[in-house]
Amino acid sequence: MIRELNETGYDLFLTDPVFPAGVILAHYFQLPLVLNVRMLFSGEAQFAIAPSPLSYVPAMFSHYTDKMDFFQRINNLIYHGMLIYMHYYVSIPPYQPICDRYLGEVSITSITQEADLWLIRLDFTLEFPRPTMTNVVYIGGLQCKPSKPLPPHFEDFMESSGEHGVIVMTLGTLLGDLGPEKSEIIASAFASLPQKVVWRHVGKRPVSLGNNTMLVEWLPQNDILGHPKTKVFITHGGTNGLYEAIYHGVPVLGIPLIFDQYDNMVRMRARGVAEIVEVTTLDVESFTSALKNILNPEKAYKQNMLKLSQLHHDKPMKPLDSAVFWMEYVM
Repeated sequence: MIRELNETGYDLFLTDPVFPAGVILAHYFQLPLVLNVRMLFSGEAQFAIAPSPLSYVPAMFSHYTDKMDFFQRINNLIYHGMLIYMHYYVSIPPYQPICDRYLGEVSITSITQEADLWLIRLDFTLEFPRPTMTNVVYIGGLQCKPSKPLPPHFEDFMESSGEHGVIVMTLGTLLGDLGPEKSEIIASAFASLPQKVVWRHVGKRPVSLGNNTMLVEWLPQNDILGHPKTKVFITHGGTNGLYEAIYHGVPVLGIPLIFDQYDNMVRMRARGVAEIVEVTTLDVESFTSALKNILNPEKAYKQNMLKLSQLHHDKPMKPLDSAVFWMEYVM
């Protein structure tokens, strides 16, 4: 593969550095390196390149906002220290022998930090204030686009919801099934609501499923979020889904599961556009209460999300155009 890549010849290496094999290859080929990044193995990617004062920049997995009291700041420092320990003693060792053999006296950290361009999958509608660097470009919402008409069976179901509207639920492709016990809880909660529900569910059909709920193995997420009948988006909290919700102005109920999802949802909650329910303590009452709160017009979740959406759209250049411009600039 190395020989074929060398013979073909390329002008740029684009990679996600959460696992550093791509970074090592880019250094080996001596190509300009562009990172399409949200996280490194050591946590938040921006900690590796920009000053990040821990008094107001929350570390990954701390679940804090930028407003921390004294003890939270101490804990934030501890969380960051743990991530640095994992970076140097867990994530680096499997890859460092490759550097030592093929690249000489370099480290994974140093060649990552030397990347020409960092395309970070956030923007400041979601991210908290923090220092940044001149070779960092924020591309949150890179994949977002206007919604297209839905297939007829989806459109008919959405329109049948009347004034109550539709709740959309999908937990992504990695952990899309919460198991039969949690699925029954969710189904029971949905059955008690006047809204219609579109639920991407890949497990066993829940016994308590109501007539108002459509189970599907796949759904056109962006197009459904852009439908005027959609009232709430229930998600695991990945950045792609959250930015589609922001793009279309749909408030969010988060069930974070792994990786950066809880931290993403903390940022959404701090903006007043989301609530979080813990999967470990999930029950019918808490799940139903959270949904009713978000659906309640007096709680302003929808209004806050529309304001956030307006800010997200108010840019001189779309995220994808910005990414393309700066990659061409690097080349």
